[in-house]
Amino acid sequence: MRNGKEKVLLLENIHADAHRVFEAKGYQVESLPKSLPETALREALEGVTALGIRSKTVISPALISAAPELSVIGAFCIGTDKINLPACTKSGVPVFNAPYSNTRSVAELALGHMLVLSRFIPDRNNEMHRGIWKKTASGSMELRGKTLGVIGYGNIGSQLGVLAESLGMDVVFFDISEKLCLGNAVRMDSIEEVLRIADVVSVHVSGLEQNINLIGAAQIEMMKKDAIFINLSRGFVVDLDALAVHLRSGKLKGAAIDVFPAEPDNNEAFHSPLQGMANTILTPHIAGSTQEAQKAISGFVSNKMLNYLAWGDTRLSVNFPQAELLHQSDQHRILHIHENITGVIAGISRVLAANCFNITGETLRTTHEVGYALFDVSGPVTEDIAEALRHIPGTIKVRILY
Repeated sequence: MRNGKEKVLLLENIHADAHRVFEAKGYQVESLPKSLPETALREALEGVTALGIRSKTVISPALISAAPELSVIGAFCIGTDKINLPACTKSGVPVFNAPYSNTRSVAELALGHMLVLSRFIPDRNNEMHRGIWKKTASGSMELRGKTLGVIGYGNIGSQLGVLAESLGMDVVFFDISEKLCLGNAVRMDSIEEVLRIADVVSVHVSGLEQNINLIGAAQIEMMKKDAIFINLSRGFVVDLDALAVHLRSGKLKGAAIDVFPAEPDNNEAFHSPLQGMANTILTPHIAGSTQEAQKAISGFVSNKMLNYLAWGDTRLSVNFPQAELLHQSDQHRILHIHENITGVIAGISRVLAANCFNITGETLRTTHEVGYALFDVSGPVTEDIAEALRHIPGTIKVRILY
């Protein structure tokens, strides 16, 4: 039950709007500029109700088990691959992310890379900074009339396709799921088809394990001579050693990489086989880090977390059943998370009936693993009643929202 003293911990320099939003709702908020190693994070999570992270913080099963007061996690980014979702589900902790908020920022950067790499701008820029005037445009090309191949046609890949078409490009794509083609984009039957016909290949796949080493030496060899390669998705998707070989040999016109298999913290040394490659752009995982995107992510994720804490709304959670129940101002709400086994709802009904409650609103949603129930009742819920609900077999977590 809210006591006005619940704690929120925000890591990795999350936009200040999130801090302000939680603070305005009466939470005690601590914001830190970086991620924490597990031992330090375990200590920092003591008494914390809500945790906000970005792409570096690792949430392990042991960490979740050591934080019994943690009620919700917000990933202020798209990916949730650093979060052990099954452990969060088993402990009754929903996770929310921002699947759309930085879509435009990433798509725009991919488009920018296509433009500058097609004109060898990185090389000419470096030469000018070294005092070298090398007036050559050999091999430069327009994007108009060229073919963009998108691997992973989700929110980002599909929007990039729309932007590319506005420049006069043809767009082909491959995705493991059936997707609606936007504009004049054409779905290919395989990655190999995309690689063979594309002048520019841009990868926008998810963090699924099946995408590890998706693009290796064999796939790069399939690409057209003088193609451009861009990866703004996951660091483990591409074999960077193979990419370096094909850049050095002149097989590829250029490349842009924003994500890496190992990404150091700020001020730590960065090493990559792509360093020193001609017409190659390396950026430190910043594709979605515009002011507009971070502000949008901050508002979206913090509001999802607050709606869960206040009303029990789990819509767009990545690991929980999707449920909401309209707010009734004169009622009291119980949130019950449990294993998806028989008898739990009957047990809840018995406890409520024994305390002469009239149930005025109810919703239940389940997955294979868990059940998620919200009950609005006619009277205040005491700690004794909450404790009786916690003792129902199969119960994972009970919260009295108001």
